[in-house]
Amino acid sequence: MPRYEFLCETCGAFDCWRSFAEASDPMPCPTCKTAAKRIYSLPGLVKTPASLTHALDRANKSAYEPQVVKHEHQYATGETKPAAAPIQQRHGRPWQIGH
Repeated sequence: MPRYEFLCETCGAFDCWRSFAEASDPMPCPTCKTAAKRIYSLPGLVKTPASLTHALDRANKSAYEPQVVKHEHQYATGETKPAAAPIQQRHGRPWQIGH
C-alpha cells in the first residue's frame, strides 16, 4: 500500500498508509479527528550516483555481451607491441581442445 500525505487545517500535515481505492477519500486527523484533505506532493525519488550507475550498466552489459580486451605490452622505451595472437590448431577435429 502506498503512503499518502494529508493536511489538517488545525494540526498540519501527516502521512497515512492507504489502499489505492481510499486514496482520495478524506482522512480523519490522528490528533483532532477532523476530516483532512489529501495533498499532492512530489514523489520521494533518490538519484543514483553516476559512478554507481556506470558500474551497474557495465555489470549488466557484461552478463550478456562480454567486452573483448586486447592487451598491449609496453617496453621501457615507450614502444608498444600488440599481444601475440592465440595459437589455433587446425586439425580434423574442431570440437576437441588441444593440449
